[in-house]
Amino acid sequence: MSVRARVVVVGSGFGGLNAALRLARLPVEVTVIDRDNYHGFWPLLYQVATAGLGSDDIAHPIRSIYGRFPNIAVRLGTVTGVDLDAKAVVIGEERMHYDYLVLAAGSSASDFGIEGVAEHAFPLKTIPDALRLRNHILSTFEAADSDRSDGTPGTLTTVLIGGGPTGVELAGALAELIERNLAGDFRHLDVSEARVVLVELSDHLLPGFSEHSQQAALETLRRKGVDVRLETRLTRVGERGVDLEGGERMDASTVVWTAGVRANPLAGSIPVERGRGGTLAVEADLSLPGHPEVFVIGDLASGSGPGGEPLPQVAQVAIQGGKHVARNIARRHAGKRTRPFHYHNHGSMATIGRRAAVADLPGGFVLSGTVGWMAWLTVHLWFLVGFRNRIVVFVNWAWNYLTWDRATRVILAQGGDARRFPPTG
Repeated sequence: MSVRARVVVVGSGFGGLNAALRLARLPVEVTVIDRDNYHGFWPLLYQVATAGLGSDDIAHPIRSIYGRFPNIAVRLGTVTGVDLDAKAVVIGEERMHYDYLVLAAGSSASDFGIEGVAEHAFPLKTIPDALRLRNHILSTFEAADSDRSDGTPGTLTTVLIGGGPTGVELAGALAELIERNLAGDFRHLDVSEARVVLVELSDHLLPGFSEHSQQAALETLRRKGVDVRLETRLTRVGERGVDLEGGERMDASTVVWTAGVRANPLAGSIPVERGRGGTLAVEADLSLPGHPEVFVIGDLASGSGPGGEPLPQVAQVAIQGGKHVARNIARRHAGKRTRPFHYHNHGSMATIGRRAAVADLPGGFVLSGTVGWMAWLTVHLWFLVGFRNRIVVFVNWAWNYLTWDRATRVILAQGGDARRFPPTG
């Protein structure tokens, strides 16, 4: 590699981070572009939303991560388009040229066209989303305590739409927050009226998990008092509740949408074939068809497994994809053929609360209960970026385990309470 190629990495999530760190070992000039100045550990967003962790516990400044690599530059901004012919990305009025491009912009919430979701439901895709949701939940209890004569139906009811890992984990954590913390905080409020309802369209929770794990999650949530509605279709979200298929109306002050995602709106600016959820079709080596210098990874890519099945939109796919495209860029720049991407499934995990989790591991091993929970804790601590973050999260989890206390039950002033579903572009 006698010429130092210019590599632009769009996004610093799991995929972009791992691509950039691998590229840092090569004689190339790397520019990482992200709208935020931090890398967020999104699997723990639900703990921020339910006061288990603070927002900075699951975030690490990207300049701190990349600062020790002289060939990596960081640019704060939002990429709004890609000019494939000119080999340039568009950031506002500026165009940044590249020799190689890694698109790792991730996904955003999708309302599937259901009336009222974008206006009245809370998404949970970013740290600001989690803080808005936490503020809203705590503020709802404060308002109910201030006016205990209100009696508006559904005031303390939260409806979660979607029974995937995020919905299941959020439901379990919220049930524990109400029972173990808010019941004590609001001693003069009848917190027994608070309800957590989880609505899922299919006949099971946790799609992609084993039947044993799906059943264990269902039984655990119901033991915690969560009202799980399987085979239930949402038809509309209103300001004060939801409408379900069959004419049932459910009053609720809080509706959380965890049911669907689609590719980042950036995908809409790239004129190539699309996959599910607006993802970009890619070649076997994760390059863009007709543009071998452009690679797409993570939730933005429409990749497939050995049997042709779509790859799951999980962190491990992005992590492995990021490392793979870095190796392929090195091979391509050296005049060698690139290699196809093969995803290695390391298993799936979901926690349903204190000492309750499910884990499907390679080889057919299935863990649940306390053992599954310990495995979940170990894996999530390992993948947190930053020594400080690991220590703080470990201390918070240990304190919560010993005392049931969630110390971040604070309402932080923010600029409004708007639900922010991005355009579908």
